Amino acid sequence: MSEKVSLKDKFYGCIAGVHIGSAMGAPVEGWDFERTEETYGILDKLVSYEHFNNGWVREAGTTEDGVERQKLMISAIIEKQDRVTAEEVRRQWIAKIKPESAGMISEPFEAVLLAMAKSGIPARDIGKYCDYAGLNSFSRSCHPIGLINAGDVENAINDVNEVGQLYQTSNGRGLKWAAVTATAIATATKTNATVDSVIGAIYNYCDPDVVVKEIDRELKRTQNITDIRELRNILYQSYSIRGIPYEVSYANEVVTKAICIFRMVNANVKDALITAVNMGRDTDCVTAVAAGISGALSGTSSIPEEWIKQVDYATSLHVVSNSHRTMKEHSEGLYQAYHSRLLKLKAYSEQMSAI
Repeated sequence: MSEKVSLKDKFYGCIAGVHIGSAMGAPVEGWDFERTEETYGILDKLVSYEHFNNGWVREAGTTEDGVERQKLMISAIIEKQDRVTAEEVRRQWIAKIKPESAGMISEPFEAVLLAMAKSGIPARDIGKYCDYAGLNSFSRSCHPIGLINAGDVENAINDVNEVGQLYQTSNGRGLKWAAVTATAIATATKTNATVDSVIGAIYNYCDPDVVVKEIDRELKRTQNITDIRELRNILYQSYSIRGIPYEVSYANEVVTKAICIFRMVNANVKDALITAVNMGRDTDCVTAVAAGISGALSGTSSIPEEWIKQVDYATSLHVVSNSHRTMKEHSEGLYQAYHSRLLKLKAYSEQMSAI
């Protein structure tokens, strides 16, 4: 499968999977899966929704705060045409985040982080002041870090630990789980990548105690499952906590579910989208990770064109978005930046090899 997909289409599949997944999962974000079942049966379309009780009924296909986070990373990468640092992404925060976005599209604590970014403290210190170090803030949005490091897992993880300090504490649980997303994407972009090689890279490169042990447990529990309803029932046995802040949005739950879905659907992006949005709890984030990784392996071939058109249309109407680029424009900008990085590496190698 993977060898028939161009690298350019892998980039597009990854970004489209994230953006469509965020838009499709947002209307049922935080719901128990029983409520989704009662309302939609199996949800398999883009629908309008409202967040924050602010009266803004969003056009079907509208993405949410995680994609806004991602757009800032993409803008920094496109501007530099290379890997980026926390300081370089911080500059995008200051330049592009609209003041009215807090309470419209972003979580309240992100407004505090933005104010700190404008204060001039080092970018790597900002994440120390986030009270939610285990959340999926970065793990559900760091796909561009994996793409600019396509095929280069070690530097993908290095960049997670660099840029991620804008959001969470260095070496904290949130960043250890973000390393899974970046590792999977950097591996999936390789020419001969497979579902098994992507999961194998997670086992080889990610934290064995914090990350691999939990993923391995759930992969074993779900290894023979092929049905959406059966999968969500099994995963609910491990992930059903309520009564704490951001109770559904911890990175270990979101990323582990996404890897289980990625394997079950064999990296088919459409199937990953539909499966993940029907899992209950943090559906937009689970779908962004599952479909993003699937797209990085299998490209866009399974994604309905009408979903792409609708999400791009909704983006054009998005009054507080950090960027109105289409999904293709985002992915092609990243793809060009990746090739610029390769040219720099080639020039360096030729120069030093000549000595």
